[in-house]
Amino acid sequence: MRLILFDVDGTLVTARGAGRRAMARAFAAVFGVTGPIERYDFRGKTDPQIVADLMAAAGLEPGAIAAGLSAFYARYLEELAAEIGSGERVALMPGIGELVPRLAGSPGAVVGLLTGNIEGGARIKLAPTGLWSHFSVGAYGSDDADRSRLPAVAVRRAEALVGRPIAPERVLVIGDTPLDIGCARAFGAVAVAVATGQHSAGELAACGPDLLFPDFSDVRRAAAALLDGGAPR
Repeated sequence: MRLILFDVDGTLVTARGAGRRAMARAFAAVFGVTGPIERYDFRGKTDPQIVADLMAAAGLEPGAIAAGLSAFYARYLEELAAEIGSGERVALMPGIGELVPRLAGSPGAVVGLLTGNIEGGARIKLAPTGLWSHFSVGAYGSDDADRSRLPAVAVRRAEALVGRPIAPERVLVIGDTPLDIGCARAFGAVAVAVATGQHSAGELAACGPDLLFPDFSDVRRAAAALLDGGAPR
């Protein structure tokens, strides 16, 4: 059994800044401040980490942040749904529309999500793509603010689904940032990097992933690599 876990933003799709804009409006509505959101680096961060960082930078105490968190997430999901609308702002990364269903239909593979998005945010971003139903399990920012703990969450859910243990070396964590690679390493999973986000292939290679792709446009090669341990980087 192989568990294949995809990041969302920069790996599966781009929402062209919809999340940042939705968060900015939700921060202003709930907390009255946005913090330095325009220059904050969202890449690879979980939503709870983003909230904690930006609101702390705006001068809010941890207790005040925690007290407003539920209201913030509710407002954020409303704003994100408005931003995404019917999906014109969402674009699939090369090859993803064919790769994900191919992997999901492969015997011996479970395909899931490992993303810093809260679950509702991931659902909203992926809904226009038609891919949501192909992901059997997920681990989200709403499960833990620390991304390095999310592989264990995904594995527990996958093991409950298939009824047998899944060893860390049978888990692939796929993402477009150095933090995704670090997340895989912390769990002992296979680190798969794809340069479709805002980090170049060279930047990702410097982090030592097990597999590195410029993108997934060569679907056959990508599927073989992900299912079988595949080609060296």
